[in-house]
Amino acid sequence: MDLAAAAINFLFFIAGAILQLLIFAIIVNAILSWLFAFDVINYRNRFVYGLAQALERITGPLMAPFRRFIPPLGGIDVTPIIVLIILSGVQRILLPAAHMAALNLTYAF
Repeated sequence: MDLAAAAINFLFFIAGAILQLLIFAIIVNAILSWLFAFDVINYRNRFVYGLAQALERITGPLMAPFRRFIPPLGGIDVTPIIVLIILSGVQRILLPAAHMAALNLTYAF
């Protein structure tokens, strides 16, 4: 394996890891919002408040465009589910296809 193929493998590994972390952050953010809604935890705890703010800053820009088009259904925000489906599709279908195409380009030269 030459250096170009190793660099492409590393870049796609990083892209896959970032997508996996985004999926994890969306799931944790959704669970945290349910815990706040049912008053299991509250914002008075500094750690919980900091965690909630960090997760909102990470996941908010990703979900904001979808929230403009997808209204809450019966008070339930389904945007995280839609974004999770899209991210999973990118991670499982588009990323491997792009990875193979990039590797094929390096082997062509």
